[in-house]
Amino acid sequence: MDIRKVKKLIELLEASGVAEIEIKEGEESVRISRAMASAPTVMAAPMPAPGMAFAHGMPGPHAEPTPPVPDEDRLPDGHVIESPMVGTFYEAPTPGAKPFAVVGQKVATGDTLCIIEAMKILNQIESDVAGVVTACLVENGQAVEFGEPLFVIET
Repeated sequence: MDIRKVKKLIELLEASGVAEIEIKEGEESVRISRAMASAPTVMAAPMPAPGMAFAHGMPGPHAEPTPPVPDEDRLPDGHVIESPMVGTFYEAPTPGAKPFAVVGQKVATGDTLCIIEAMKILNQIESDVAGVVTACLVENGQAVEFGEPLFVIET
């Protein structure tokens, strides 16, 4: 395997939240793992006393809670377009250009919805159904994982 490909894989691993990646090309394979200095420590935050104000923009006792981030079970109804790879999501072909797809737009099968950059390669992600875009679930420039929902299309 070409050392340049290995270096690009390392860069991709460092830029993403992925801990390990394994690639096979024919008879050759390479596995790259992110070394962890120590296991992350998870600590529970102390509960505030009743009536005590919250800090850092968190809701107070009488404030509306922030809506949860949509997950697989709470996605809007429709066909979900998922990321076929790990990379960076781009909504337009160039910075400042018109996005490929916006909520409310009709799309046909094969229309480009976005670009995912992986290892310096720009991959066009196309719709596999015709319909109306009802949700874009990621932000421009956001890192995405394999299988992460990107769009919801009502057919």
